[in-house]
Amino acid sequence: MNTLILDGSHAGDPMPAKVTPALLAQVQARGWRAETLVLREQKIGNCAGDFFCWVRSPGVCNTDDDNRVIAAKMVQSQLVVYLTPVTFGGYSSALKQMVDHQIQNISPFFASVDGEIHHQPRYAAYPNLLAIGWIDAPNAQAEAVFRRLVRRNAINMHAQTSVCGVVTGASAEAELFAQAGSWLEAIARGTPSPAPDLPGESSPIGEAGPARRAVLLVGSPRTRKSTSASLGSYLMAQLAARGVETTTLQIYTSFSSTERTRAALEIVDAADLVVLAFPLYVDSLPAPVIAALEKLAAHRAGRAGAQRFAAIANCGFPEAAHNATALAICAEFARQSGLAFAGGLALGGGEGLVRGVPLDEMDGRALPIKRSLDLAAAALAEGKPIPPAARDLLARPVIPNWLYRLGGGFGWKQRARKYGMEKNLKRRPYAGLNSEA
Repeated sequence: MNTLILDGSHAGDPMPAKVTPALLAQVQARGWRAETLVLREQKIGNCAGDFFCWVRSPGVCNTDDDNRVIAAKMVQSQLVVYLTPVTFGGYSSALKQMVDHQIQNISPFFASVDGEIHHQPRYAAYPNLLAIGWIDAPNAQAEAVFRRLVRRNAINMHAQTSVCGVVTGASAEAELFAQAGSWLEAIARGTPSPAPDLPGESSPIGEAGPARRAVLLVGSPRTRKSTSASLGSYLMAQLAARGVETTTLQIYTSFSSTERTRAALEIVDAADLVVLAFPLYVDSLPAPVIAALEKLAAHRAGRAGAQRFAAIANCGFPEAAHNATALAICAEFARQSGLAFAGGLALGGGEGLVRGVPLDEMDGRALPIKRSLDLAAAALAEGKPIPPAARDLLARPVIPNWLYRLGGGFGWKQRARKYGMEKNLKRRPYAGLNSEA
């Protein structure tokens, strides 16, 4: 069995030196072939969110760096292993940077899986998935989110079997060796790890004083022309109309250097309400957004205060429920960073519905979105959490699944036609070296 190990650790993390030898020993004992890649040592740019890997060069990322090589290795493997610190219940930014590029290995066309919309496979076979995460001390909430994320990734990346293991920094060498063996045995037997339900939201925040300063963090590579910016800007406008001073930061530029990060952290520190608006990337937040949250958490280490944190997620699937894991990560980030989580909003079909157009310039289809954000703004301005009515309103599907699948397929062909690729959308560029692909 060809095994590809993707080490998503940060420099100075001692855990890979404990986990990797135990894993490799068990892999080699089974006669499997293994290759380990330390992702922080690879040249991997951020996913641009342009979908060129679907419509301009089907199956190949537009960015010509090591992500293409790794994507090919993944298709040519029978087992892919993620190694990562459990980061707010998700992956490290180093691992997520490569995970984001995996969309080149699936098709833009849609299919129904257990009644839910997902993307069709591009290849005939995909590797099994083993995800090993580590935490400093037991954390039931973060572990549940992590296990759920792994399972959601396995569905969207068409892994036949997915196994998830979580270890603590106190794990002994013999224990790690035994655990690695049990995980690989589960892979060999085709026994997936159970996917727990996401933890419920933490206790509702008490009513704080009225918001005075709010900062919007836009977590999309499209910055001001993104759906995330459209949703967040409308919310900020409603807060401003209620007397709240507002500021907007684009994560992709505001956290791109040490100096800019320092300035951004000062702005966040001065706000009593922080709102993050982002697109869903492979069931989670985009890698640069996770990197920014890592910096925020490190900056706030040991702090606790009255600052509140809220999130708005949007995805390309018609069901808003796809955003649930990402919003759970946001809630865990807030909890670990000493912020009061004021709730999250989830929009399905954002790419097809909003497309970065300001909500006030849209037709009647934007009315439910605006009503939801109006309700959220009224509550947040008063120091209250986002009300259930606002969440339910935004989460309502705007189009039936069957129609979404039909229209989506037509739309991808139209976009590919501009590049003369409408007949090549199902191309399998990485299949040549693997007879099973």
